[in-house]
Amino acid sequence: MNGKRDTRSMRRKSISLAAVICLSVFTTSVCLGATAAQTDPSIDAFWTKFKSAVIKNDKETIATMVQFPIAMPYGVAAIRTKAQLLRRYRDLFNQQTDAAKCFADAKPEIDSANKNRFTVACKDAAGNEVVIYGFVRTRGVWKLKSLDNINE
Repeated sequence: MNGKRDTRSMRRKSISLAAVICLSVFTTSVCLGATAAQTDPSIDAFWTKFKSAVIKNDKETIATMVQFPIAMPYGVAAIRTKAQLLRRYRDLFNQQTDAAKCFADAKPEIDSANKNRFTVACKDAAGNEVVIYGFVRTRGVWKLKSLDNINE
């Protein structure tokens, strides 16, 4: 009788272990599949060009890569035209954070609810990752659309 219990117990443990292994394999493949599905080559191409322009301080190129008006943090007026962008460049890329330094290593994060949006987070002067640049795809083209500081 004791041998039958041991056999049943071993069988249950084996089944449980097999279930855990299957669940782990399934979860891993789903996660890897989701990551691959979220990879969008158009984001990579846009991001490479955009961050390069910011790092080089290439205002003319940046002006072609934004969608006006650019929404700004609470209490700061939106940037509505290319002329305003050129005049207020520092407000957009240097006041809340050092965007050139941040963008060198930052990675876009695709909006899980909308594949036509992604964000890039940067640290503020206190070291908190609260400065968020928002990008949208309109008519198949990616553009900078907003700057937000989630602490404000």
